[in-house]
Amino acid sequence: MPKVCEIAQYFEQRVPARLKLDFDNVGLLAGYSEKEVHRVLVALDVTLEVIQEAKDWGAELIVSHHPIILDGVKEIVDSTPRGRRLTALLESGLSAICLHTNLDSVDGGVNDALAEALGVNVLEVVEPIGEGPDGKPAGLGRVCELPDETSMEMFLKTVQDRLHVSGLRFYDAGRPVGKITVCGGSGGDLIYDAAACGCDTCLTGEIRYHHWLDGKELGLNLIEADHFCTENVVTPVLREMMLEGFPGLDVKISEVHNQTAKGL
Repeated sequence: MPKVCEIAQYFEQRVPARLKLDFDNVGLLAGYSEKEVHRVLVALDVTLEVIQEAKDWGAELIVSHHPIILDGVKEIVDSTPRGRRLTALLESGLSAICLHTNLDSVDGGVNDALAEALGVNVLEVVEPIGEGPDGKPAGLGRVCELPDETSMEMFLKTVQDRLHVSGLRFYDAGRPVGKITVCGGSGGDLIYDAAACGCDTCLTGEIRYHHWLDGKELGLNLIEADHFCTENVVTPVLREMMLEGFPGLDVKISEVHNQTAKGL
């Protein structure tokens, strides 16, 4: 069976760290590099509930989108939320591989999965970073086109149904929806690119206050479709990547990683 470090090397080839943003922290962030892996749990976040689920299931590895360690670590103590997660992970004999903005950027990653979930056709990358391992452009956000132009009201219903969002925040600029920018997670900064690309709509997981104001002035339809729901679409992609590289592994998507998000 593969070791944790071999799985980390596999992901570095599929979703290279060079495609991450400067602030980010990706790859094998905690755990036991030489440990053999039989079971892998895939989740959006490494929470205490996810760690317990992995432990109970007998997994050796968690592969997640959001990093378990993002900023500089000065201490690991169980009196802080991050410290509790890290100590629980290590005490359970688990490792964590995290693929964040590099998974956002790479072809077939978060943003392409989001476009597929919405049933829209990808035209181009919004903010190119470079080339992925397959030679295709990689970067943040996707400019997309609907198969058929529709009303904002009908598109909002589509978004809610396909992303399983309990509620949406939006601004209706009075324009039909035909050409849109999509970005999983926090992508409000892309409204300016969306306007420059001739899009009528920008959909992302989180939009900050000043982006709502600027988006209105730019004449864009704006849709905030929940950070979790716009990124959770990538967990099946991660599972398939694991099975393509290591078909002998037992890989499943967490059944509890959405419970915290639903409770917010």
